Amino acid sequence: MHGDHFQERGIVPDLQAMTFASKLRSLRFPLFATALAAVPMVSSDAQPVVQNIGSQAVPAQSFESYLQTVGARARREGVSEATISRVLTGLTPNQRVVELDSAQPSRATTPPPVGPYIAQHVGPSIIARGRSRYAELSGIIPAIERRYGVPAPVLFAIWGHETNYGSYVGDFDLARSLATLAWEGRRRSLFEGELIALLKMVDQGVPTSRLKGSWAGAFGYPQFLPSVYLRLAVDGDGNGTRDIFTSPADTIASIANYFRDSGWRPGQPWGVRVSLPAGFDANAYASKLAAPTCDRVHARHGQWKSISEWRALGVTPQSAIGNDVLASLFQPDGPGTPAYLLTGNYRVILQYNCSNYYALSVGLLADEIAR
Repeated sequence: MHGDHFQERGIVPDLQAMTFASKLRSLRFPLFATALAAVPMVSSDAQPVVQNIGSQAVPAQSFESYLQTVGARARREGVSEATISRVLTGLTPNQRVVELDSAQPSRATTPPPVGPYIAQHVGPSIIARGRSRYAELSGIIPAIERRYGVPAPVLFAIWGHETNYGSYVGDFDLARSLATLAWEGRRRSLFEGELIALLKMVDQGVPTSRLKGSWAGAFGYPQFLPSVYLRLAVDGDGNGTRDIFTSPADTIASIANYFRDSGWRPGQPWGVRVSLPAGFDANAYASKLAAPTCDRVHARHGQWKSISEWRALGVTPQSAIGNDVLASLFQPDGPGTPAYLLTGNYRVILQYNCSNYYALSVGLLADEIAR
């Protein structure tokens, strides 16, 4: 994402050219913005993690003492003493990380228009760079598509949005950031788990010099969190490493593995632009389903119908899609503006970052790269 990144839970300043995909990387959720957005802004621990002093909430445990707690947990989970010492010794809290986390916006009542975001984030520059990288890596693309069933243009669109095809990946010390966020305590369960996962990465041979990324712990070309790296990063070039820091092949294959794991349906597009008949009322087909997560994002999508059913209502796809494919209608900016039929694969993109602005721009960028 490049520029300000909007999410239905608020307007998120996406100042990091990453998974976030933004050019200035300092104020935004990381990949797994989805993971962060889904976790309440309070601790899930049984005991209070913070205590109030005056009007300010501060951790009830010293940073040094907390790191000892983390070290003990890491030992129980099999992390070597050498790694615990190497990564945790000498860490200090990063006040900038606390400030950035505290600055996350509250929910906006009305989401801003999608059109201006698309115009900014699916522009000539990112399209040209995507096509160039696609051409450069054409030799590795067929094997990855066959193995994972995900079209390469979608994978390149994610890479482009997350880090502008690797041009900026963030420069925060990951161990220090994750330790700070866990110690601060508002989402200790999430960030402590990611810190432990980071220690396991080092135990598996990831050099500590690679451990730089966003303020919220995402890293590498695809902006994975440590737990996602451990579970889904793959060796795409066959050299025995899972290098999402410098290897395009490993990056593209790892994103593909993430999408396959999230339920991507081979042979279906993410969605298609459609034309609507005169006087068509999209609100008449609003969904009555309540999503368990990212509710504001999914609430904007219409009912699920087959393409043939939508065609019978006068909704005409502008590109190829099977008549038996299920899709929901989405006209984010209201009557007279672009409308889309979204398939289940659009929801897979949402699992990477639960924002209609993000997912729609990824889909449209993928279409442009594929032209």
